[in-house]
Amino acid sequence: MTSQKGCESCNTITGESTIDLLNQDLAKQVRTAYDRLEDRGMSACLFGSGGTCCRICNMGPCQIIDGVESMIGVCGATADTVAARNFARIVAAGTAAHTDHAREMVRGFIATAKGETPHEIKDVDKLNKMAELFDIEIEGRDKNEIALELGERALAEFGQQEGTLTMLKRAPEKQQEIWKREGVEPRGIDREVVETMHRTHMGVDQEYHNIMKQAARCSLADGWGASMLSTELTDIMFGTPVPIRAIVDLGVLREDMVNVTVHGHEPLLAESLCLAADDEEILALAKKVGAKGINLAGVCCTGNEILMRRGIPVAGSFIQQEMVLATGAVEAMVVDVQCVMQSVAQVVKNKHTDIITTNYRAKMPDAIHIQFEEHDAYNCAKEILKKAIGNFKKRGEYYIPENKKLDVVVGFSHETINYMLGGRFRQSYRPLNDNIINGRIRGVGALVGCEHYKYSDDVHFEIAKKLIENNVLVLVTGCAAQALGRRGLLRPEAATEYAGEGLKSVCETVGMPPVLHVGSCVDNSRLLIALTEMVKEGGLGDDISELPAVGSAPLWMSEKAVAIGQYFVTSGAHVVFQNLPTTGAKAFNEFILKGMKDVYGASWGVAETAEEIADAMIAAIDEKRDALGINKKQERVLMDMQMRRDLEAGQALPGAGCGHGGNQ
Repeated sequence: MTSQKGCESCNTITGESTIDLLNQDLAKQVRTAYDRLEDRGMSACLFGSGGTCCRICNMGPCQIIDGVESMIGVCGATADTVAARNFARIVAAGTAAHTDHAREMVRGFIATAKGETPHEIKDVDKLNKMAELFDIEIEGRDKNEIALELGERALAEFGQQEGTLTMLKRAPEKQQEIWKREGVEPRGIDREVVETMHRTHMGVDQEYHNIMKQAARCSLADGWGASMLSTELTDIMFGTPVPIRAIVDLGVLREDMVNVTVHGHEPLLAESLCLAADDEEILALAKKVGAKGINLAGVCCTGNEILMRRGIPVAGSFIQQEMVLATGAVEAMVVDVQCVMQSVAQVVKNKHTDIITTNYRAKMPDAIHIQFEEHDAYNCAKEILKKAIGNFKKRGEYYIPENKKLDVVVGFSHETINYMLGGRFRQSYRPLNDNIINGRIRGVGALVGCEHYKYSDDVHFEIAKKLIENNVLVLVTGCAAQALGRRGLLRPEAATEYAGEGLKSVCETVGMPPVLHVGSCVDNSRLLIALTEMVKEGGLGDDISELPAVGSAPLWMSEKAVAIGQYFVTSGAHVVFQNLPTTGAKAFNEFILKGMKDVYGASWGVAETAEEIADAMIAAIDEKRDALGINKKQERVLMDMQMRRDLEAGQALPGAGCGHGGNQ
């Protein structure tokens, strides 16, 4: 913050370490997004906020007022058409971001299968399952041979022009039938983004229902296409996450080591840096300049990736990226794509720190560019670390907050949830379903997406706290996960401190937190699979739309979050956001909030305060419980030996709790 304002203008910031840092003279000299937001001195454009500012041709921009004949577009476009086009373009942009990310992961996967990277195929079991899904022969074949064919098949789905995406068949059959009926099955990942942009061009699609049909199809190309491919292939290559303890705190920076923060979204870069940080040559160079070694720390979703798989600490989330640099203790911030603010290069202008861009798509003024190549990943990573090491002796004034030991437990893939409650040798979602049926767990709530400079990250905490107090198991991804980690909700102890009696008893039985960190923003596809598994297990309806489950991205900032929200709605899961750019178009807004439910079994919801969002999520869960006829307290049934045998035989046990314990 500026020295004049100090910490007064950062009333949306929480976290002891962050506030500690911002009270230091060193940090007060740094201008951050909070200053820029305050200095703007103007409110957001009402036309833009309502979705009715049209600038897709050069006859405008046109500012539309719904129902006022003189305030439609020059071309005659109404508020509903304009808002639908703008909304669909947001979905397309978010899908494109996930798609480009996924394409790079698939290319890296192929290079790994060919032996061209320092990585290897780690999760052979998941490799074989994915190969079977793609009808790839696995018998008698080497894992790299299988992986190469899988990677090539996956890559082909990006440019595919006809047919449907392979992983759509993982969804519940009833949902697949809805997609087929509505004609929204994605034909190819890239095709749906292109068609969305074309159909929202001036003078093409002008009927909001039809525009949103394409937006729905585009979103499925993300959730059940690009994002799911990225997550699954990343797991195969780097290992499927399992629960691990780690730390989320600014204080993870080290005085006696070369501090390198990794910021962005593509784990190929971060994983390569992890390997190179232990290279003997790199360690020798670090010691030569007086450092004990390389201290890697994550920022934003790349931080989530290496946190989940390696337990490498996270220094900060999206809204803390400038503050991490304000410490003066970072030798290099290495960035790739997405959510990297241009201001980071200005924050370090008078410091020893280098901002190193690594992707040809994303360069920045005043930064250094070192192109990261998959086929030469290890040497690229070493070159980056050598640059950081060279800065260590240049470090000037710095301040590292005391490490507050904000420990978290992360690594909850959908496979982890599968065996955590069912037991390693009886992997099953049955205990989760049964505890929802008997009311010990009220339902499942997902908090996903971004943090926001306009709002306190208390919003995430207050929503999650109210949900778990009301026995809702919370799954969390992206920067929302880091916000909850900073507030102590990603610890098993949080169940005792915050959860309602039913959820607490389940969490304490298996030793899990009441809020489960499921991954980065691209990993929301894990939630789709978890919901699908709940449907397959039985007892909670035949489709995702019948489950007592709801999602929210309360502090969404990025277009990716809207794409995620749309693929959940299109998949039958209700979502609640804090605001949507649709309010300026009455009919379209009504369709988004209500009409979509008649089509997909789910719709968008909007609420303002943290309490209102939590209440809306709980109400949506209770509505599903009422429809299923399970919204009444049932006696807990502990499992005897016969019940265990029935479970192993795949029989449903209505009312059975998880008194059998966890991983046995």
